[in-house]
This record gives sequence, structure tokens and C-alpha cells, in this order.
Amino acid sequence: MNNKIELSPQCSGQLRAIGDTMELLAGKWKIQIIGTLLLNGTMRFMELKRALNGIAPKKLSKDLQELETNKLITRTVMNTKPITVEYELTPHGKTLESLINEVIDWGFNHREHIIK
Repeated sequence: MNNKIELSPQCSGQLRAIGDTMELLAGKWKIQIIGTLLLNGTMRFMELKRALNGIAPKKLSKDLQELETNKLITRTVMNTKPITVEYELTPHGKTLESLINEVIDWGFNHREHIIK
């Protein structure tokens, strides 16, 4: 007996969009990286590392590369000695602002709900 449920094309498209978003933003750090850049503007690698207390440099580098590949951040190598690198959200990355704000609000409300 086949119990497979047929989803409407609209529902299938919405679930695919959720999957795409979750795949891109999955993990402990990516949303925090985006949020940090959203709240602080352009930042250098070590500034990001300090702000994201506990992230390993290798993980930060990997997540920054993935976010850059997906056109959410830009990486600018400065002509300084020693070389410094700055990261900032792209206009496309800034479209995540309402999502980040919802995550912040939900996090505050959830913490309050659990503490009660």
C-alpha cells in the first residue's frame, strides 16, 4: 500500500524554498555571522572571530567562503601591511535583515517562555 501524499505544486515549491534556505544558512555560525555583520557593518576577520565567541578560525573561514559563494557577503583584501581582509554584507545579504530580526525576537521570546 502506497501512503505517499501528493503535495500541491505550490506546497512543493514552498518546501523546496525552505530546504534551500536551511541548506544555505544551516549550522551554528552562519546566521550569527550574518547577524554580526548586519549589526556592526564591515568587519575584519579577527573582529568577527572575537565577536563570535567560540568559533574556530578554520570554521569561520569556511563559512565566510560559503556565504561569499552565495553572494551574501563580499570579501575585500586591503592594500595594507600586513594584509587585512574586510567582510561586509552585499545588498542581497542585507535582504536577510527581517529574517535575522525575527530570529532575534523569537529567541528573546523563547528564552522568556522557557524561564517562566
